[in-house]
Parts: sequence; C-alpha cells; structure tokens
Amino acid sequence: MSTELKGKTAIVTGASKGIGKALAETVASLGANVTMAARTEGPLKETAEEISKKYKVEVLPIACDVTKLEDLENLVNKTKIKFGKIDILINNAGVSSQYPFHEQPIEDFERLAHTNYLGYVRLIRLVINDMIKAKSGAIINMVSGSTLCDPLPRNFIVYSSLKVGLRAFLKGLFWEVRDHGIKITSLLPGVTDTDLTGKLKEVTADASRLMTTEAIENALRFALTVPANVCPLEIAIINQQTPWTKPVIPFKQEHPKK
Repeated sequence: MSTELKGKTAIVTGASKGIGKALAETVASLGANVTMAARTEGPLKETAEEISKKYKVEVLPIACDVTKLEDLENLVNKTKIKFGKIDILINNAGVSSQYPFHEQPIEDFERLAHTNYLGYVRLIRLVINDMIKAKSGAIINMVSGSTLCDPLPRNFIVYSSLKVGLRAFLKGLFWEVRDHGIKITSLLPGVTDTDLTGKLKEVTADASRLMTTEAIENALRFALTVPANVCPLEIAIINQQTPWTKPVIPFKQEHPKK
C-alpha cells in the first residue's frame, strides 16, 4: 500500500460496485481512510469490509441516496464525526436511461437530473466551505466521455446534456476556488465494462470497444498524486477503438430491465 494520502479522508459515492468500488479501492491503496456511499446497504458493507481488510485503512459505509438532500447532509456529517475532516470528494454516483427522446419516460428526467447533476452540485456545496477554511482539497467528478461527442450520442441526449452542464459547472468552479488551494478534476471515461454497460448488448458484443476500470483508476491516482501546484482540470479516458465519428450507442437499443 502506498502512503501518499496517509491521514487523508475521502468520500466516494456510488461506491458499492463498478467504477465506484474501483475508485474507493484506489484511494484506500494510497493510504486514505474512506467513506463509501451507495443506496444498497448490504453490498456496501461487504465491499467496505473487504477494502478495509485489504488495505489496512478505516472504511465507513453509509447508505445514501444522492437525490435526497437529507441523505447527503447525513453523509457529510457522519464522515466529519468519524474522521474529523473531508480532504477528498469523489462524485461518482450515476444513473442512465437509454431511449430515443420521444419514447423516454418523462419521470426519468427528474431522476437523471437529481442524480447526475444536482447530486454532484449539492454534495460539493456541503463540503466546499470546510475545504476553503483548510485551504486545500480535491474534488473529483465522474462526468462522461459522451460530452466530447457533437452531436450527443443517440438515445443518451438527456443523460449526456446533463453531463455537459455538469462539465461546464465544474470548469467554472475550478476558477472560483483555485486560489483557495482546492483542485477540481473531471474524469471523462468512454464506455467501460461494468454492470451498466453490460446491458448495452450491441456495444458490449465487441469487447475491443470496452475499457476496464483500471484505466479510470490510473487517472484518479494521477489526479490525486500530482504536485500541489498542479491541477488536472479534465482527464478524458477513451478506448482507442471507440468510433467517435458516429454515435457510440446505436439508435435501436434494448432498454435495460429495471
């Protein structure tokens, strides 16, 4: 285990599986204590115990629905009670919804907005003042490689447009808080081999177009270990075989079962 982040405390959302679990492991491997947040308590506790045992750090699992402000407040408060401070925030929780726009259920819009945009912005707002007082902090945010597409990928225009808005917000936030010693980094991954993308049958049929979480873990490790006067503002992690000249997600796509 590296000790580069020894004594630091990180929050990771959406941490019970997939990319979030990988990012929580990465932070723990660098020596930081970790609060892991996810909606489902059972798998979250199992993952937390696994990571704590493997990396010999303290791991606090907290059930949290990022669409609920009271859950986010509880997450921050319990982390501060346990560890005394929050040095690193990794916003990773997200949901997807793949439909042609005219078929997309209207109720999906609010769920996507509250999870993929407001959940990030609210949680940042809850930790930022303590970071300003400490004159240090790192806020890492899972945006999306789809924001590099113009036009946005078919079937993903609501999801991706919210991520475009998030990306713009984070760029602006960087300029606002950089003089307070706070780093803001956006990760823009391409299609990654997780449970979510496993539902995209026409995409995952060609494994050469998929990345493993290892590439994203390496990007996070880089962002957290660069010199103090350096801030990687955005890191795009794109599979070499991704066909950016046309939409990644095919127009006709079976929607994941709920």
